[in-house]
Amino acid sequence: MTFDTKTFRNQLAELVATPSVSCTQPSLDMGNRKVVEMLASWLKDKGFAIDIQTVNNHPHKANLIATLGRADRENQLGGLVFSGHTDTVPYDDQLWSQDPFKLHIDSDRAYGLGATDMKGFFPTVMAAIEPYLNSELKEPLIILATADEETSMAGAKALLQHQIPKARYAVIGEPTNMQPIRMHKGMTMEAIRVTGQAGHSSNPNLGNNALDVMHEIISSLKGYRTKLERHQHPGFTIATPTLNLGCIHGGDNPNRICGQCELEFDIRPVPGLRLDDLRADIDAELSRIAQKHDIHIERYSTFPGIDAFEQDPSSELIKAVEKLTGATASSVAFATEAPFLQSMGMDVVVMGPGSIDQAHQPDEYIDLRQVQPAVTTLQQLIEKF
Repeated sequence: MTFDTKTFRNQLAELVATPSVSCTQPSLDMGNRKVVEMLASWLKDKGFAIDIQTVNNHPHKANLIATLGRADRENQLGGLVFSGHTDTVPYDDQLWSQDPFKLHIDSDRAYGLGATDMKGFFPTVMAAIEPYLNSELKEPLIILATADEETSMAGAKALLQHQIPKARYAVIGEPTNMQPIRMHKGMTMEAIRVTGQAGHSSNPNLGNNALDVMHEIISSLKGYRTKLERHQHPGFTIATPTLNLGCIHGGDNPNRICGQCELEFDIRPVPGLRLDDLRADIDAELSRIAQKHDIHIERYSTFPGIDAFEQDPSSELIKAVEKLTGATASSVAFATEAPFLQSMGMDVVVMGPGSIDQAHQPDEYIDLRQVQPAVTTLQQLIEKF
């Protein structure tokens, strides 16, 4: 089934022209509500039932849950979700060759902020659903559009707090060149702050040196990293969990006992390791060190994190996308909203047009040659599920 190229480009142009940057810096952070309302208008016109949910009591941020059809039995186990996030990363327009909010077509490339990550997925879905709008669906077709995936995952987390139509299978359209992805590592960013007692360096007994204690903490974390590396997963290029000591700040002068020191690090666990368990391990060790040195140690999350994701390869969804694409489902290094949908009882695959290599950089583009195969694959999934 072919799709209307002109409609696709017009819809993508409208989405790109609607800024929806999410950022941890409040001065750069925007809402996604206008994008969600645009998608809702398109889908309502096509007969979808529309539910817009405000995220975190923020009037400018929202999730969209659009549903076509309904289950033909109670506690149904079918249903298909096409899911994507509507926010983009920040941008530096001086590094772009053209306006990042104006879609620019050059040969087979469509340039614009979010074109591949991942606003391009939504007009792909719009094209895919067109032949089925007047069909009697045996199970519901649900389109999710979420907020803040690029920062806090607040949109995906909000889905867990609201009643949404149940579904059995979900496709998250992150840019994977239409290669099916069934697993990725988790990620969290953590900070440890040691608060000691400053004093004159001529007499160490006058204070409690936070840097000295942080040295012991770093040694402990390096030992914990070695322990984590025993958990190997052959499905990843880097087969082990990683723990990276990223930056450290402390003290203010060579002749003063350091009164405070702070360390920031990240952990990327493989499937089977949960972030809460890793944090509990670290907290227990920090408590031991704090008691030993009679000093205050605080750990907090700068990014609350995403658990690792792995979908069973025997899933009907995974078997279906492997057959349709001719590719074995594999892994990626980046994280997605997949763990949240999986926790809601769905089998999940990450698969969409475009390449992650083009995301998060100036002159981001989506390869238009991937759109027709993506539309066809999504339609085949609608037919099956």
